[in-house]
Amino acid sequence: MENALLVVIVSLIAVLILIPLLVLLRIYLFDVKQDEHSILRNYPLLGKMRYIIEKMGPELRQYLFNNDNEGKPFHRREFEFVYKAGKYNDRMIGYGSERDFHESGLYVVNNMFPKLRDELKVDQQPKIKTKLYKIDNEKLFSRKEHREEGELEPFYLTDDEAIVLGENTARRPFKIKGLIGQSAMSFGSLGDHAITALSEGLGMAGGTWMNTGEGSVSPYHLKGDVDIIMQISPGLFGVRTKDGDFSWEEFKKKSDNDQIKAFELKVAQGAKQRGGHVDGKKITKEIAEIRKVEQGKDVNSPNRFQGINNGKEFLEFLEQLRDVGGKPVGMKIVVGNQEQVESLMKAMKETDIIPDFITVDGGNGGTGASYYELADSVGLPTFAALPMVDELLKKYDLRERTHIIASGQLLTPDKIVMALALGADMINIARGFMLSVGCIMAEVCHTNNCPTGVTTTDPKLQQALSIEEKKYRVCNYLLALREGVFEMAAVAGIDSPTKFTREHVVLKDQLQEVSNRKDYSYIS
Repeated sequence: MENALLVVIVSLIAVLILIPLLVLLRIYLFDVKQDEHSILRNYPLLGKMRYIIEKMGPELRQYLFNNDNEGKPFHRREFEFVYKAGKYNDRMIGYGSERDFHESGLYVVNNMFPKLRDELKVDQQPKIKTKLYKIDNEKLFSRKEHREEGELEPFYLTDDEAIVLGENTARRPFKIKGLIGQSAMSFGSLGDHAITALSEGLGMAGGTWMNTGEGSVSPYHLKGDVDIIMQISPGLFGVRTKDGDFSWEEFKKKSDNDQIKAFELKVAQGAKQRGGHVDGKKITKEIAEIRKVEQGKDVNSPNRFQGINNGKEFLEFLEQLRDVGGKPVGMKIVVGNQEQVESLMKAMKETDIIPDFITVDGGNGGTGASYYELADSVGLPTFAALPMVDELLKKYDLRERTHIIASGQLLTPDKIVMALALGADMINIARGFMLSVGCIMAEVCHTNNCPTGVTTTDPKLQQALSIEEKKYRVCNYLLALREGVFEMAAVAGIDSPTKFTREHVVLKDQLQEVSNRKDYSYIS
């Protein structure tokens, strides 16, 4: 009996040793003969380890090697802010900031005699019913928490401070009581679970909007009680004929939808100043029907609207949409230089056609799919573009006739306030809301292999994303942002975030010199 047991044990040990050796031998024999990789040919086993570590590189840097302020496009502190705000509606930190105060950067100007909370112009009704997590016990190797019903203040603008798009131009203006909305994210770029969670969460928070992205309005955008801004791109998805021409019939159907409050014509997007792209693997039968394209084939929008060659022709098309639809129509741009923007302003002045809003997307904005050279090197970042657009609108006496929406890495209250001070009236956020529904910045959005089910149409991967769970995180994150923005308004000595101006930010350089950047003389 003992001998038999010994034989079994020895056999098991032999198998456990033999199998790895056989695997390594197979790897060695295969790699030493292949022609594709030089390293694997000369060093089969060590080379394989190199490629495995290289593959794990993004995760190793994100979780182990980058410090809290190094990660791109968002560092760990920003990621944690979204996570805590969405799960706990919490914005607190301990001990102090980890910002490098020796580097140059923008700072918000505090007032010596700030506003008290009861001096703020804020509407706190109705209260928002949500669900929040509470930590019961947290130790090094254990953590206990539970979720419970909660009630939060909405931090709406008052009716007097509310923003109205198309107040003097559209038959059906769009009134907004929150400064922050969801930037353009298409169904197809994101899966139906993510779109539904965002729609329902934003609807719970109220006072906001959801931009459909260029992929048109899907049933999932309409799931929540949220106002919709439908984006129309040069691909004309959702408002096109079978041949790809613009369809006034389809546009009229969309404009008759009460939940769609406004339209946005996409001239450019920050991370891809060209037509959009969706990989064919993401184009399901449902998405193909909504976009009116072929299933399973890559979708690329043209770089610009067919037949529109200049600002005057573009504005005439915009005015026609406003006349037919009766709703506000705006445009989305990426700023390249002063001359390009000024030519557009001149066309507005000459035609007297003013978009109801101008979305200024920074070259630092995000996307589901773009090309390296476009994402890295084309288009000015948000904080450089905003004051240029703001000042040029003022130069041509157009500033009071339109609104500016800023987008591009504005996922925390301080960044939002800086954008408002530099000229924005409202804020669009995309990746912040993606983080709130579970995104871990895996940077595989274009592959349909998103590990958290956010940027994929794969049903199996989408199972990871619980709509019932994530919709509350979307709501809580947005409410935390609005509260933080109001708090910063009070610190700056103003009673409403709508009153932020250039005077409320200063630029400190690496020599510790300070300027308020109020005089943008290069515009003259």
